[in-house]
Amino acid sequence: MRNAEKKLSGAKRPFISISMRYLILAAVAFPNLYIFYLIFTPLTAYPSYFALKLFFDASLVNGTIIKIGSSVIELIEACIAGSAYYLLLILNLSTPGIRPLKRTVMILLSFAFFLLINLSRIIFLSFLFIFDSAWFDISHKVFWYFGSSIFVIIIWFANVKIFAIKDIPVYSDIKFLWKEAMKRN
Repeated sequence: MRNAEKKLSGAKRPFISISMRYLILAAVAFPNLYIFYLIFTPLTAYPSYFALKLFFDASLVNGTIIKIGSSVIELIEACIAGSAYYLLLILNLSTPGIRPLKRTVMILLSFAFFLLINLSRIIFLSFLFIFDSAWFDISHKVFWYFGSSIFVIIIWFANVKIFAIKDIPVYSDIKFLWKEAMKRN
């Protein structure tokens, strides 16, 4: 009897894993990625401010506005890039077969890498803006439309390589569910 219970429990485990991973993704997205902006707004604004303060007489206003002389740099939600952090989380949690500790390390590492890249981007663009560079507008648009997505893809593939991930996000789950459904028919 115990072997049958153990076998049944083992069969349910992948379904529970899939359910929990996607439930977490849905919960984190509600309401409007709030958790990412709550965490990453100060983690983005304060280091950006302190880095710029090394070079300029800067002040931080309301936690998201950096004033340098007559220049005002406002870090809006797009600058914080909460959706990019969410995409990294989606890629991680929609990939099966990763142990919880390894998954946690992957998430933290990918968030840390993206935060460093984002801080570098903000500081670089701030310099262009402060010095009234002709390259500011095009650089800002390129980073806005393509930069975050490219950085997320690079970070994800680096994680895949570093942590030897074999499964494919979403696809591997769908493939598993399809095979299970075919077994039952």
